[in-house]
Amino acid sequence: MDHLKLSPLTMPTTVRPGAGVRPNATADTQGTGGGFSGALKSALNSVSSAQNEATRLQQEVQMENPKVSLEETMVAIQKAQIGFTATLHVRNRMVQAYTDIMNMQV
Repeated sequence: MDHLKLSPLTMPTTVRPGAGVRPNATADTQGTGGGFSGALKSALNSVSSAQNEATRLQQEVQMENPKVSLEETMVAIQKAQIGFTATLHVRNRMVQAYTDIMNMQV
């Protein structure tokens, strides 16, 4: 099975390892968007904007806009699909981790 590997240059800044690391733990609790929740929110926003852009380009192609190419639209659709699939895998892993933790005996 082939796995998609994102290099640090293609990953959003908030998802890169070591990016946005804050030594002050109170900054995360003040809603500044740091830490895991901020990275997750940023990733979800990125996937959402990719899906919105793909939808917009698809509508432009359907209306026969000469400024929008079919190739550009297909690439945007594939990017959105890959992002959604990755998000789905992350969600499934998080649910599995939660289930494992809840089933632990103390």
